[in-house]
Amino acid sequence: MSVQDESLSKIERLTKNYQFKKVYNRGKSKANKLVVLYILKKKDNQRRVGFSVSKKVGKAVVRNKLKRVLKEVYRRNKYKLICGVDLVIIARRRIRHASYDEIETAVLDIFKRSKIIK
Repeated sequence: MSVQDESLSKIERLTKNYQFKKVYNRGKSKANKLVVLYILKKKDNQRRVGFSVSKKVGKAVVRNKLKRVLKEVYRRNKYKLICGVDLVIIARRRIRHASYDEIETAVLDIFKRSKIIK
C-alpha cells in the first residue's frame, strides 16, 4: 500500500461549505478542552470528515500544522470508527500548546464519548 492509499482521499473528506453547514445544523456536538466534534449520522455506509481551525488559534502556519496533526490522528484511528457518519473536528484555542499525544488522547476521548468507536 502506497503513502497515497493511506492518506485521506477526496471521497473521505468534507470540502464544501454546504457540507460543513449541514453537519453543524443537523448534527450533534461533543466537546473537550482541545477539540469540538460534530457528528451527523447518515443512511449510506460512507464516513466523511472535515477539519476546521479558526484564525483565533493562530496564523496560517500554526493552523495548517494543527490541521495536519488532526488529519494524522484521524488517519491512524479511522479503522476504529463506525461508518455512516459525517464528522467535523474543530480545534479550540488551547490546542496550540498541546503535544501530539495530548491531541490524540483528546480526539480519541471525544470519539469514545460520542459512541462512534466500533
